[in-house]
Amino acid sequence: MRIKALIISLLISVIAHSAIAGVPKDTEILPGIDEATMKAKFAEMDLQHMEGIWEYPNEQMKLAIERYQGEKNIAYRIILLASTDLELLPGTVVGYIAPSADPKKCQLWMYTERSKVGLQSPMECVATLSADGTSLTFDPPHYKVKVRLNLVRFFTKIFRGVSVIPEKVEEKLPVGFRKVYPANGNGEKFNEIRYL
Repeated sequence: MRIKALIISLLISVIAHSAIAGVPKDTEILPGIDEATMKAKFAEMDLQHMEGIWEYPNEQMKLAIERYQGEKNIAYRIILLASTDLELLPGTVVGYIAPSADPKKCQLWMYTERSKVGLQSPMECVATLSADGTSLTFDPPHYKVKVRLNLVRFFTKIFRGVSVIPEKVEEKLPVGFRKVYPANGNGEKFNEIRYL
């Protein structure tokens, strides 16, 4: 009975936290969005460090990050511009970003599961903007379960002898985005090698 109550309260807190954050459970698809329209839109705006067109090399996607007047603290949304995955449509909102007290760190939500129409189930993590504003890295949470068996307890009280302890796995090389637009002051793309 205690386990059921614990699971129910955990689910309610997760649902409440998602609702408090203001991140929609399912993604939306914005019509008429592609790289050319976003470049034209960005050319007319006074861009903040986070805004622009970014590459997501791990997923082979090109994304746009734009300001967003969302609920609560959400300040940016991440929009898919191009992908090698043909099931994802350009204009699909694939995530949201909220600022934090540290100007180089932010809260990032990325949709992780597919639905019939788009994406769903946003995953939350902390993202870090580089000092020059050309990369946004994040480390998705990784968990492992550790099982410990106490034989002394096991023989005296059979059902209290096994304990399951969730533990975060060591930090891996972070994944993230590289900024490709707007270009730097010399007219060159960010992160592109230039031979002299």
